[in-house]
Amino acid sequence: MTQVKLLPASKGLSGTLSVPGDKSISHRSIIFSGLAEGTSHIKNFLDGEDCLRTIQAFRELGVDIERNGTNVIVHGKGIKALQSPVNPINFGNSGTTARLLSGVLSALPFFSTAFGDPSLSKRPMDRVVGPLSEMGAEIIGRDNAKYLPLAFNGKKLKGTTIEMNVKSAQVKSALLLAGMLSEGDTVVYEKGITRNHTEMLMSQYGITLEKQGSKLTIPGNQQPQASDLKVPGDISSAAFFLVAAAVAPNSSITIENVGLNPTRDGIITALDRMGADIDVEQGEKIGHEPVGRVHVKSSELKGCTFEGELIPNLIDEIPILALAATQAEGTTHIKDAKELKVKETDRIEAVVTNLRSLGADIEATEDGMIINGKTELTSGIVHSYGDHRIGMMGAVASIIAEGPVTIEDKDCINISYPGFFEHLDKVCK
Repeated sequence: MTQVKLLPASKGLSGTLSVPGDKSISHRSIIFSGLAEGTSHIKNFLDGEDCLRTIQAFRELGVDIERNGTNVIVHGKGIKALQSPVNPINFGNSGTTARLLSGVLSALPFFSTAFGDPSLSKRPMDRVVGPLSEMGAEIIGRDNAKYLPLAFNGKKLKGTTIEMNVKSAQVKSALLLAGMLSEGDTVVYEKGITRNHTEMLMSQYGITLEKQGSKLTIPGNQQPQASDLKVPGDISSAAFFLVAAAVAPNSSITIENVGLNPTRDGIITALDRMGADIDVEQGEKIGHEPVGRVHVKSSELKGCTFEGELIPNLIDEIPILALAATQAEGTTHIKDAKELKVKETDRIEAVVTNLRSLGADIEATEDGMIINGKTELTSGIVHSYGDHRIGMMGAVASIIAEGPVTIEDKDCINISYPGFFEHLDKVCK
């Protein structure tokens, strides 16, 4: 296990950054390009460990993929050219790869198996296996296919109507991908608004999809067509530097070319509600995705309550939002966030345990946490539990702590943000 000891940034932070490509879009760009007919060129691809799992999965399915850093060329030959993988597909730690490819593998006319690392093998797969089974999918696995490893007896599925019982873009995407490959129409009713990158990319890759409120209808037997794509910067990665600038004195940071999709910009809304000095400048769209520049300065934050429909739009940013709350005057309540318990680790427990060890006044609730501020953070150790977002939260905490903070298992940050520590060094004065 690797670790790093970080010192406080006594002079604050300053500078301009372009964060790595969006993780969600990077995954999906490979999936659609791998299913497509023709050659797709992808720029600013996130070359983190999770997204590389999706590339390797499609290589196992017989797709020729070239990668040169953040530039990827996918030589798609269409759905019918995909081949049964000789070996079990390794999803690693990637929940997105596991959930979305379950929709694909269920609907392809061959047998395949897949497994994950110990962390992913504890995360629930029944939330996607259940509705896919309603379409006729034959999936077997551990504990009645609740957990990886899974085996897919792939076949032509039948379109049906499914009412989702969880707010999950991964489950929604798996069902839309399966529906695209199935016989007849598939109708999916979302339980709530979740990130819509799959829907946007379907349009870009020539897939017909109709949306009416919470109702999504996709006709079956569709063949994606190749498309060139540039991936915007990841707002979830940018969030760590936005919060860092807001809580550290004498700081000013600008993030350029970052995705501003309204189903993902909850961290901007949250910081604005807390009184952060934050400015957003919309730029030109990249494909269908809105992109722009975000500037944050040192701010006097105030405690707020975050709940309801906002939560799915910042679910990945809650660890760093909790850190911001330790530096806000008053009490912050985070509610309706049970989904945090089934991430790379139980993020409610991980956030509360780590921030409390650094001196924060924070307690866990059944669906979130309560943070009382403003508190000075002490030196200490942050246990990442193999979770990239917990590790980065600890790194930002070190900026304002009164002494050094040690991050254990720092390499897990490579899952979503290779080069994170280089960027941190760049903006520390």
